[in-house]
Amino acid sequence: MYRYISSLACAAAALAALLAWPEAAAGGIRQGLGVCAEVIIPSLFPFFVLGSALSELAVPERLGRRLAPLMRAFGARGEAAAPLLMGLLGGYPLGAAGVASLRARSLVSRGEAARLLGFCNNSGPAFLIGAAGAGVFGSARAGAALYAAHVLAALSAGIVLRGGSKYIMSTNPPPPEPRPGAFARAVTASVGNVLNVCGFVLVFSAATSALESAGVLTRLAGELSLRTPLEFGPARALLRGFFELGGGISALRGCAPTRGNFALAALLVGWGGLSVHMQTAAAAGDVGMGRHALGRCLSAAFGALYAYMLWPLAGLG
Repeated sequence: MYRYISSLACAAAALAALLAWPEAAAGGIRQGLGVCAEVIIPSLFPFFVLGSALSELAVPERLGRRLAPLMRAFGARGEAAAPLLMGLLGGYPLGAAGVASLRARSLVSRGEAARLLGFCNNSGPAFLIGAAGAGVFGSARAGAALYAAHVLAALSAGIVLRGGSKYIMSTNPPPPEPRPGAFARAVTASVGNVLNVCGFVLVFSAATSALESAGVLTRLAGELSLRTPLEFGPARALLRGFFELGGGISALRGCAPTRGNFALAALLVGWGGLSVHMQTAAAAGDVGMGRHALGRCLSAAFGALYAYMLWPLAGLG
């Protein structure tokens, strides 16, 4: 149901943008293409290839026993460490792709995979240090502090999502022998995955640009700033970030580098935006998305809290 409603909302927003505000939508698409060319493809594609190659070489199965103690805190198998690490190092939606790979090889059940989606799918250091830290706050050090808060938030969400689940022992099946052409298959699969990500970025960039051109986001941001402690700029960033992460973070440029705005950036990164949710749904296959949505809410809340606490390490004041 969650996936159906999200897909319907995405289609409706795209259709409205194209029919009612074609020029604004076209401008949003041009902006989205720039994001894809400058940020998404350079940062995600190499990690997609690496993750696919590691999967083809049965690395998760080989490391399952060694990494089991690390995953015990989350009630997960040792093999689940692979998508967790790929998500934290590569960014959205690499963690989801890693979980789907485990599921496709029957290394985790459907229920386990759904729970793993809640904390294995995260933003990577390239985006946080570059786009968020240097791009918004003018400091790579601030980006590193944001990344630390994001990692802590993901791990905290994983512990909460464990609930009463018992520790699951790895089955440790004999790893399959690598098949010829593993690298070629990894590259081919990665091209498709990156195109999926870019497609969703373009759709949401068009939709949010059209809404802003129509004055909808401006009016909502104004109302939000009147009814909350947020100023207009951060309120606008929050609304844009609800739909698309890159647009939300970019909207924070020019806002005062305050502790509150630093926490807001962490909240946006933890939530990921509806665009990331749709990217995840495309990468996750038949895995349910309910736990992922809950995990993103938990990561947003924990991320804002940890960023507020780590503010002195950002070196911004």
